Amino acid sequence: MGFALLGAEHQKRTEKGDDMATGVLKISQDHVYVQPNDDGAQLGISDFAAEALGTIIYVELPEVGDEFSKNQPFAAVESGKASIELPAPISGKVLKVNEELEDTPDLINQDTYGKGWIAVLTIQEVAELDELMSKPDYDLFLASAEEE
Repeated sequence: MGFALLGAEHQKRTEKGDDMATGVLKISQDHVYVQPNDDGAQLGISDFAAEALGTIIYVELPEVGDEFSKNQPFAAVESGKASIELPAPISGKVLKVNEELEDTPDLINQDTYGKGWIAVLTIQEVAELDELMSKPDYDLFLASAEEE
């Protein structure tokens, strides 16, 4: 994805900490997070992606029951800056969608890893989770991309 790097702002957010369990959160190089929970795996966009896009004005949600393969677009988000499709970081079937985003898409900006989730998928291949980055590794990935 072509996100403009917002290194200084992202660094400020990283330094002040995030309100989430970093032990289970995994993030793809496409800036889509996966947070396994009792229901399956909650998916959304990373705080960096939300910040880079600016205020989210529309979210195209998947349908409950849809099945996605890894890297297949499962949702789309639109802001005043860009409209992007989000590739699924794991394979799975949609169990739930965050219908609150239909009326309040900027929940993604307000509470990225909380109320701003997009969908919950089953986890078809546990090994796919191992291919994703931890939050600290993702932060290092962003820092190294910023240096290039």
